[in-house]
Amino acid sequence: MIVEHLSLVDFRNYATAELALHSGPNVLVGRNGQGKTNLAEAVVFLATLGSHRVSSDAPMVRDGQEYAIIRARLSHGERKVLVEVQLNRQGSNKARINGSPSKANELPRYAHVVLFAPEDLQIVRGDPSARRRFADQLLIQRTPRMASVLADYDRVLKQRNALLKSARARGIRGEGLSTLDVWDDKLVALGSEIITARQRLAADLQQPVADAYAAIAGEDHRPQLEWALSVRGGDPEEDGADPTDADDTAPYDKVGETRLIADMFRASLAAKRSNELDRGLTLTGPHRDDLVLRVRDLPVKGYASHGESWSVALALRLASAELLRSESPAGDPVLILDDVFAELDADRRQRLASLTAAYEQVVVTAAVEEDIPEVLHAHVVRISAGTISDERTLRQAEGPSAEEAGEDD
Repeated sequence: MIVEHLSLVDFRNYATAELALHSGPNVLVGRNGQGKTNLAEAVVFLATLGSHRVSSDAPMVRDGQEYAIIRARLSHGERKVLVEVQLNRQGSNKARINGSPSKANELPRYAHVVLFAPEDLQIVRGDPSARRRFADQLLIQRTPRMASVLADYDRVLKQRNALLKSARARGIRGEGLSTLDVWDDKLVALGSEIITARQRLAADLQQPVADAYAAIAGEDHRPQLEWALSVRGGDPEEDGADPTDADDTAPYDKVGETRLIADMFRASLAAKRSNELDRGLTLTGPHRDDLVLRVRDLPVKGYASHGESWSVALALRLASAELLRSESPAGDPVLILDDVFAELDADRRQRLASLTAAYEQVVVTAAVEEDIPEVLHAHVVRISAGTISDERTLRQAEGPSAEEAGEDD
């Protein structure tokens, strides 16, 4: 897949923006705060329905405006697709595909993107929510219908929490909570599907992550991924995920997967109901799980060096790209490397560049042009205070230089 053209209206610092992209590497260069990452964020939103920088859509709408528009022309081989989304400060977002109204959660069927960013270090070093967000955004790209499942789970969770808080405030217990059972059924049905999909994803990422880590780090530290599940009795969100605790960590098992998870989920809800009523909060389910990452049989969080942590974070992104590449009939996902080379040493820069250069389209942002390895240094676009200057377009308008025209000195 290739993004041929990106248009923005009232998105971040852009009143309007037009950006032409090409196959192969594209380099967006500009000082920090000029709008490079905003362009990358817009493309990523089309594929994941979210931002890698903020948890809600409102900050992406330009100050003083009620909505922003992201529009992109995508190329899937000979097929062209025009996708558009309107991000609203209030209310649901609206989408159009080839000019026809569509649901926003249909966009990931057409836009496949993998983002590398400095924030990726939080996937391995941050709170469980960062790892859940990484997994769920990849789930949406891999199986677009999961966007609806995740949204429905979030809605049911909020309604169940509201009921728990109301019951706590009114002192309701026992038979007076029959309504809670209805929400339990919905929570279990949706949550079990999410847990199963996440476990399947971790299993499918295992070998690609190991391969990518070895390629980036130049060493085999046996990276591993396993989910610590709150439905097994613990609470990874509060206690931290202990990868040695067999009651919490769960390698993927295809046998009766969703049904077994549902049974555990329901039992966990029953066991924790009294505590949930005391706290007015749902204490078990995929919203409290954690993806345990290990190298050298030790948790990355708390044990891995800075270089090892970066290698794991990059390996997760490369493995995601390889997984999407192998499964998608649309071809390669677009790779976006957002200001990531400034965070890496020279060796990792070269390794990452050589591993990504062969993708159909790569978009690189950087404040310092010299940070970008030569293999990715092709089509250059300069960004300054929200103004986009395309060097290729400028050269075409000015005509060939003497050297390009083959003239003698």
